[in-house]
Formats: sequence, structure tokens, C-alpha cells
Amino acid sequence: MERLSSGVAEKAQTSVAITLALAMLLAALGTSIANIALPALAEAFSAPFAQVQAVVVAYLAALTACVLIAGRLGDRCGLKPMLVAGLALFAVASLLCAVAPNLWLLIGARVLQGVGAAFLMTLAMALMRQTASEARVGRAMGLLGTVSALGTALGPPLGGLLIPVTGWRGIFWVQVPLAALALILAITMLPAEPVKEKAPTVRLRSVINRSLAPNLLVNIVVAAVMMATLVVGPFYLSGGLGLTARQVGFVMAVGPVISIFSGVPSGRLVDAWGSTRMLAISLVLLATGALLLAFLPNGIGVAGYVLSIIVLTPGYQLFQAANNTAALADISQDRRGAVSGLLGLSRNIGLMAGASAMGAVFAFGVGTEDFVRATPVALASGIRQTFLLAGAMMLAAIAVAFGHRLAAPRAS
Repeated sequence: MERLSSGVAEKAQTSVAITLALAMLLAALGTSIANIALPALAEAFSAPFAQVQAVVVAYLAALTACVLIAGRLGDRCGLKPMLVAGLALFAVASLLCAVAPNLWLLIGARVLQGVGAAFLMTLAMALMRQTASEARVGRAMGLLGTVSALGTALGPPLGGLLIPVTGWRGIFWVQVPLAALALILAITMLPAEPVKEKAPTVRLRSVINRSLAPNLLVNIVVAAVMMATLVVGPFYLSGGLGLTARQVGFVMAVGPVISIFSGVPSGRLVDAWGSTRMLAISLVLLATGALLLAFLPNGIGVAGYVLSIIVLTPGYQLFQAANNTAALADISQDRRGAVSGLLGLSRNIGLMAGASAMGAVFAFGVGTEDFVRATPVALASGIRQTFLLAGAMMLAAIAVAFGHRLAAPRAS
């Protein structure tokens, strides 16, 4: 077997990819599966929505706070040992969630689960980059994007099937054997790393250089735009276009389904054509999709919304594969964990900004925060203003990404 730094043998790479994909799937599933249980939790614990919502927020907050810590520990102590520790913590935390006797202990267990998820998400990306051969880095990153989308899309329907049969505890019980399986695979399938000598602490200022900063900034912008579709979409589809809850769910599922099927092909394109070219195409698709969302739904209804998402979502998957590949391309092995953590942090910052700031723009365009009682005309104004801004943000992201790249040859 070749050295780890040169990529493991092809058969071993398949086992490694499956293990890391399962770790990423668990982190994404933990993010989405609890949302559908909030009404059941409110009933079970006789608690108001603001309290049970903390079950979701606690996980996301812990994940966001710990991605950098996870990356730096991976660099110092070894990526495999830290991923194994993260999987063990995730499994134990899932068990604690399933048996929690009250809401506050459940929230505490979700914090631990979010910490474990930070190790899964960050170190799976770093290990995938480290073990993939140079010719397959793009498709490896595309695979992680696919399973992340799959986990996000799988959470609500899986929870919807489990809760009527097992109650809310079932959504956590199902994660325990999955985490245990991933833990066993990580111990047995991931290649051992050479013993690390004690290295000096890597400072973030030394990691974030002129070539990496644009990747992180554009990552924030793209995540904010994508989150805007999830926050704004349901209100516009129901109130603006008059769809039923079931119809809204069907339309909102179009994006995750496209993500599942476009992740690996996006990675193959990055391998074949290079990350720079694919990054340019992805940002153009994202800008086009955002501007289409500003006009097409108001012009031709549901078909316009779906067509816009069909343009936007492949652009996002292509962006993830190209941006992650480009960001990790020239990073030394002892800093890949930190850079993966920074990529995760920037994405989470973008998601939170999209939920808050873009939601505020939508409310400004609608003229009220009471979206349920807003008129279709007001909701149409809201989505138009929101995605005109999103389109402008994407054009600015193109300028950031390629203004830097065009200037780089002159600077060298």
C-alpha cells in the first residue's frame, strides 16, 4: 500500500470513502431530523415552542462553535483518532438524547451531539482530501456534498415515519446503531497515520492567507443565498402561490433531490476541468438562479420557482466541490484539519446570516413580519427584493473570487 500522503490503494479508497460518507451523513441527519419532532416534544414536555426550539438551536450552535476546535485537534492529535473520538461522542450523545427524562437534559445531550457532529463534518472532509488520489479529489468532495444533502433531505421523512410508531425518542434511537457502525468502520477501515511529533500550535492568522480568504468569504455568501431559499420559499409558495402544505413540501423537496444526484457528477467535472473553471461556472449558475427567483415565480408561478431551483441547486453542488477542492489544494497535511474547520465555520456563518439577514430583507419587502396574513402581492414583492439582493451578492462573490485570481499572476 502506498503512503497515506500519496493516496491509498483504489479498493481501500472505496472503504475509506464509505466510512467518511457515513460520518458526514450522520452529521447532516442530526441537523435535520429533530425539526419534525418539535410539535411532539412540545406535547411530551408541555413546553412552549420557544423552549423546544432549543433542541435544534443547541445542536447547530455547538456544531458551529466547535468546527475550528475539531480541525485544530485533528491537526495536532491525528485526523483518524479525533474522528473516532467524535463518532464515539456522537453515539453516546444520541443514546443520551433517546433516554432523556426531561427537556433540559435533552437539550444538554443535543449540545454534546453537536460537538460530536463538528468532528464528523470537519474531519471527514480533511480525511477525504488526505486519502483521495489527486485525480479523484473533486469527486471525493462531490460525494461528501451528496451525502450531506441526502442526510438533510432524509431527516424530515424519516422522522415522520418513526414518530407515529416510536414517539419522539425513535429519531434518536435510530442514530445510535448508525453511529456505532460508523465508529467500527472508522477504527477498522481508515488507514493508520504516522505518529505525529509534537508540533507548534497553528495560528489561524497563518492559515488564512490571501488565496484562502476569498474561498471563505464566497462560501459565506453562497450559504446565505441558499438558506434564503429555505427560509423564504415556504411562505411564498403557500401564501403567494396558494399551495397546500403537501404541495409546498413536494416543491421544497426538488432542491434536495437535485443535490443528491448532482454532487458526484459535480466532483467529476472538477477533476476533469479543474476547480478554477468549475468555480466560475458554479458562481454564474448561482447568480442566474438567484435572479430567476426574483422574477420567474411572480411571472409564471410554481413552474418559474422550480425552474429557478433547477438552475440554482446544481450550481451550489458544483460550487461546494470546486471551492472545497480549491481551498484544500495547496494546504500542507498538518493544516488540512484547520482549513476544513474554517470551511465549515464559514458555511455555518452563511447559513445563520441567510436565516436572519435575508429573512429580514424578505420581511422588509413584504411590509410585515406576519407572513401568514400577508397578501400575495406583498409576498411577491418580498421574494423579488430578497433575490434581487441575492443576485447582487452573487455578482459581488464573482468579483471577489476572480478579482483575486486575476491579480494573483501579477503578484507572483
